Amino acid sequence: MYSSDNNNLHDHRISANQILNLIESLGDDKLTAYFKQMDYPEEEKILYLYKQLNITPKYDQNNKILPVSETDQLAAVNEYGKAIGYIKNPSEDVQLAAVNKDGNAISYIINKGIIPSEDVQLAAVNKTPYAIEYIKNPSEDVQLAAVNENGDAISYIIKIGIIPSEDVQLAAVNQKDGEAIFYIKNPSEDVQLAAVNKDGDAIIYIIQKGIIPSEDVQLAAVNEDGSVIQYIKNPSEDVQLVAVNRDGEAIKYIINKGIIPSEDVQLAAVNNYGFAIDYIIKKGIIPSEKVKQIARDQGIENV
Repeated sequence: MYSSDNNNLHDHRISANQILNLIESLGDDKLTAYFKQMDYPEEEKILYLYKQLNITPKYDQNNKILPVSETDQLAAVNEYGKAIGYIKNPSEDVQLAAVNKDGNAISYIINKGIIPSEDVQLAAVNKTPYAIEYIKNPSEDVQLAAVNENGDAISYIIKIGIIPSEDVQLAAVNQKDGEAIFYIKNPSEDVQLAAVNKDGDAIIYIIQKGIIPSEDVQLAAVNEDGSVIQYIKNPSEDVQLVAVNRDGEAIKYIINKGIIPSEDVQLAAVNNYGFAIDYIIKKGIIPSEKVKQIARDQGIENV
């Protein structure tokens, strides 16, 4: 049906009212394609823009339609950021308003062949951190702004072929739960420490990369969450002590590795969590009288 109407319209110039009716009946994609292949009078193009921006057309004293003013453009993008897609040469103020409404609107700006200023880029990623994927060569400041809003935005920085600096990596893993380290190929020890200090579980991603975390990283991880000792291959006694001081129940993970925890580790575990003695006894380890007494002091009977 569209192609038939299209052939008829090739033969006759349509009126402003007809174009408004077309906009109502056709979808955006069809109408956009239609306009690209037709040579419309300026008045009809302006009417189209008014309609797309959801603005009432304005006329001069001679009833000639006026171009869409910057004020109207601002009003439109403040309502719907992606409306900037209909504006041919948006000013920086209009660009800023659009991305402040919807950070992803920067993709429409870039698709016009415009290189957005750093101010526009910063505003876009501050609103929508993942919008950094549309920016060709974001500066370190833009990268930092994105990951400071959402650490996972580092995945999009890496996706566009950038190796983020250590400062960007640190900012990313310091967000939320440290899981942004998952996206970083060879995180330094400082980055690893920052991640596990945020969330001990981040050591899982470090180990999955084939990295053997240093004892400092291990200590920081179990200090944040004692249970993560289960992921550490051969934890030292110091790491064991920190883990059970954080979570007495973590002794079960130590024992499950085939390690017989020292008396000091047993004492720390039972002192923290009386029932930890059950894990010790069930594995055939005979606790010392000192360890038993700590358990009794914790209200554990029959030991």
